[in-house]
Amino acid sequence: MDDATDVAGESYNPWTVVHLVFTHLAEQGLHPALGETGDPAAPAAALLVALGIEPRAEGNREVMRRVHDHLAEIRNVVFEADR
Repeated sequence: MDDATDVAGESYNPWTVVHLVFTHLAEQGLHPALGETGDPAAPAAALLVALGIEPRAEGNREVMRRVHDHLAEIRNVVFEADR
């Protein structure tokens, strides 16, 4: 994503949105309860879709790419040391 306005392909975990909202509400002195009125993941996923972001269980695609790149770098260093 070279251009900040290019949001094609963005993804995010809807449960992260649920966690963020519940944490914010609790910090405001409210007492949200998970599951009393249904699964909050569906409305969180709908919010992401409305914002043009794809709901995905693995979360942010760019973050996962960086994690995979970093793990590959670690593997290269470790296995190079064994040779």
